[in-house]
Amino acid sequence: MKRRSLDPETPADSAETSLCEALLGFSTVEEMRAFLHDLCTPAEIEVMVDRWRVVPFLLEGRSYREIHERTAVSITTIGRVARYLNQGAGGYMAAAARRNQGTTA
Repeated sequence: MKRRSLDPETPADSAETSLCEALLGFSTVEEMRAFLHDLCTPAEIEVMVDRWRVVPFLLEGRSYREIHERTAVSITTIGRVARYLNQGAGGYMAAAARRNQGTTA
């Protein structure tokens, strides 16, 4: 991703923290959806949805080919998600665990 120089009074990590705090502030799916549709382009939302759609299949141990056939998500994207599931910061795993807690409660 191209990094642009930012105003020193708003460091990138501060802006990222502010965005994370904004995301944490929503209490309904509808509020979050409205924010995402204001924040992101339709293509950006589609990319995020595609990535999220493959997470449960990867956690079940499904093959990339099967996931592709079921979701139409590209093998490249599936591989990228798998790499971050295994070597990322833990965000996918935390979100998947939280989602599973919500469906079993």
